[in-house]
Amino acid sequence: MNPDLDRLQPYPFEKLAVLKAGVQPPTSLEHISLGIGEPKHPAPPFVLEVMADNLSCLSNYPTTKGMPELRQAIAGWCERRFELGAGNVDPDRNVLPVNGTREAIFAFTQAAVARKPDAMVVAPNPFYQIYEGAAYLAGAEPHYLNCLPENGFIPDYDAVPVDVWQRCQLLFVCSPGNPTGAVHDMDTLKKLIALADEHDFILCSDECYSELYPDENNKPAGLLQACAELGRSDYARCIVFHSLSKRSNLPGMRSGFIAGDASLLEPFLLYRTYHGCSMPIQHQLASIAAWNDEAHVLENRSQYRHKFEAVLRVLQPVMDVKQSDASFYLWAPTPIADDEFAKGLFEQQNLTVLPGRYLSREIDGVVPGAGFVRMALVATVSECVEAAERIRRYIESL
Repeated sequence: MNPDLDRLQPYPFEKLAVLKAGVQPPTSLEHISLGIGEPKHPAPPFVLEVMADNLSCLSNYPTTKGMPELRQAIAGWCERRFELGAGNVDPDRNVLPVNGTREAIFAFTQAAVARKPDAMVVAPNPFYQIYEGAAYLAGAEPHYLNCLPENGFIPDYDAVPVDVWQRCQLLFVCSPGNPTGAVHDMDTLKKLIALADEHDFILCSDECYSELYPDENNKPAGLLQACAELGRSDYARCIVFHSLSKRSNLPGMRSGFIAGDASLLEPFLLYRTYHGCSMPIQHQLASIAAWNDEAHVLENRSQYRHKFEAVLRVLQPVMDVKQSDASFYLWAPTPIADDEFAKGLFEQQNLTVLPGRYLSREIDGVVPGAGFVRMALVATVSECVEAAERIRRYIESL
């Protein structure tokens, strides 16, 4: 077997299961989970109808490149959402449908990394663990950039040594961030594009939370948008990942896309053709309906906004926690060690949150996720409020 498999750490939820093993929570309380970032809002009925109406498509093999109509719907959405201008995303060259961003991030890393002894993939810390696993299995070494409160949970890119940029083959940006919800501003994205030009690396922006933001007048910026403002219509060295999982409450459909530099997508299509990961046709047709509709996304944001407001009213008297820039996560500092906090909360309140240390690696003597827990506000409003009240009771008991 590939010896790099031995370098993979247990996934955060495996660590969480070990933490909770043998702990008996109170049976008088129903379990509430804020641990997994799995949307619980209902899937849009019109999307499900399209899928159900096209189940006969199971008789046909889908193509790796996807239906032209789907690529056109994705291109049009990109142009509208990120103000790229009509016709500036070529559906035949700048877009590929994928089976969710997790699959695409992993696969693109395998296709993009040149296997050299000093190959490096740079990623934020804390992070979505697929960045690390993808780097190891592509034969690269991950290098982590700490995301700390004093920098608004955005990496200090100015402090990165030149030799790191020189070894870097891929830089992963997660904006809005998982787990912090922090958003990169336009100036920072433009700075990263300049660094990619200077040091010849690929800039990969994971934007799957981009449509979950609190202020309708302040949408998170996107990497393609930064390219457009710089007049880079070829999106050179830039790749973005998007998904319907969070935007449209369709995590089980495994539908998203990768878009950007055509010179990178062409060889990636070749990789995917051999990989054999085409999207089922009924999923493609349902995805077209989802990408072409914004009303359900607006309603989705409204529900999350209501939950954040309700939960923060309960928690802010006892926790230094505030609305995140975007996403459905609260990145909350804990009054005791984050793993002990999570364990005690489960033991006393039958409530699950994810310790921040499980999403981090120790770099320069710092574990940037330590002392925080990630709370995914994916349950119903009433369950989220009940969860917040239990957290408050637990903190007040300490």
